[in-house]
Amino acid sequence: MNSTPHLALIGAGIAGLSCATALQQAGLDVSLFDRSRDPGGRMNTRRGDGWQCDHGAQYFTARHPDFRAEVARWQQAGVAGLWTPRLWLFDGDSPAGRESTVERFVGTPAMTAPARYLASTLTVQATTSIQQLRHRAPGWQVFSAEHGWLETRFAAVLLAVPAPQAVPLLEQLAPELAALAGSAVMRGCWALLLRFAAPVDLPFDAAFVNQGPLRWIARNSSKPGRSGEETWLLHARAEWSEAHLEEDPESVAAALLYAFGQLGGPAPQEWTAHRWRYADTEPALAEGCAWRPEIGLGLCGDWLNGGKVEGAWRSGRTLAQQVLRSFARC
Repeated sequence: MNSTPHLALIGAGIAGLSCATALQQAGLDVSLFDRSRDPGGRMNTRRGDGWQCDHGAQYFTARHPDFRAEVARWQQAGVAGLWTPRLWLFDGDSPAGRESTVERFVGTPAMTAPARYLASTLTVQATTSIQQLRHRAPGWQVFSAEHGWLETRFAAVLLAVPAPQAVPLLEQLAPELAALAGSAVMRGCWALLLRFAAPVDLPFDAAFVNQGPLRWIARNSSKPGRSGEETWLLHARAEWSEAHLEEDPESVAAALLYAFGQLGGPAPQEWTAHRWRYADTEPALAEGCAWRPEIGLGLCGDWLNGGKVEGAWRSGRTLAQQVLRSFARC
């Protein structure tokens, strides 16, 4: 490489962090922008006075050798650990415990920890919402709601955002990439965080639910490294969430708490509702990533690579490899 390319990467979820880390390790300059205050995307943890609860991704698996090696690195750094919950299944018949050979990992002491670990070596401009891109010699410029057009010219722009957020950025610049993002059907998810003054007396720590509005319930306090008050997390089914996406939190909470009670759960001391507008993709695409070297524009994200945390990490890493091959030829 004749000079050090400077790239803009929009989105500091796991896909963006994975991509940025690989590019920076290879010697490129990367400016990472995210509209949120903290990195991690849906690997998120809500905190309050004396309590915490993971309310996005609940755990992650590691099947591909490259991601297994990355998770081992996270474990060595103390930011991830193995979670072995007592797992049940509610499917309309008698509830039953499930023996599982699946290894489930979580961030420690909170789900945000791996993202914070990756971000610690990167240049992240938080609370910066990128709303427009333009491609003019000698490169790309980005426009943020907070700062207007940034003076920096970038050799490439990479998007690691939910598909619906990528579409308006791409429509005028790369219609084929906008069409790809537009083909991804992302669904919402209501999450309900429950706080209790004492441990809840239930015979399971997590359960898949195939009845009513719920899909997943978990005793967040059973995860390694957690502290503070007892907290539980309820996730609604995608179909139910989509049907009730614009309803007020109080009515959503009432429905989910009633369903939790039907499974033996007590009323919480307090609750907090959170709406994930773009929680998953059904079906998730299998493109891996998308890269247009002729203009220096790329896409990565879990929605492009089968969904889930592992898919996001691998999508970001795959995009970085393609970008590096392109710049190596310059």
